[in-house]
Amino acid sequence: MDKLNRDIGGRNNLREKIKKAQEEDEKMVKAVEELKKTGMKTLKDKEWTVEERLVMKKGQAYVPEGELRGEVIHLHHDILVGEHGGRWKTTELVTRNYWWPGVTKEVGRYVEGCDTCQQYKNRSKVPAGKLIPNIIPEKPWIHILADFITKLSLAQGYDIILVVCDCFSKIAYFIATIDKTSTERLARLFRNHI
Repeated sequence: MDKLNRDIGGRNNLREKIKKAQEEDEKMVKAVEELKKTGMKTLKDKEWTVEERLVMKKGQAYVPEGELRGEVIHLHHDILVGEHGGRWKTTELVTRNYWWPGVTKEVGRYVEGCDTCQQYKNRSKVPAGKLIPNIIPEKPWIHILADFITKLSLAQGYDIILVVCDCFSKIAYFIATIDKTSTERLARLFRNHI
């Protein structure tokens, strides 16, 4: 709680900002009034408490909706303490003293939108090598490409098209065949049509 009492970076006292925001939050005001009426200082098995006009959940200050949540994340992510530590480090730092519904998601969105984090993020994949250009063919039918067009409706007893293309001349042949064609049959189709 000492972080709540400190004046961080010359800004107004964060604790007072949270108190003021809680007082302006209608749902929070109603919940605190109910606590005062019953004379209790805790609610739901000591999960919620009121300490010095500050609503706490499990020892963490509740931060109402609004710009204050972004300020809390900013103070723990961008300032020297967090030093752009990433999603999980920032979440851990924020949740030491503060809580609100969806804090992890909100911290995640903040970190994903941080330009510095995205530029210096550690990459787990090995960088891809340089692209190597294809060999330029010197004569027709030295380099060819072959592929299948599959899952066609049955037409004249055929349901697949074998496509063969010459890389030099860009001539393409389309050969109708069936799904259960053997490699021997494919070789015959290639020999007979190309």
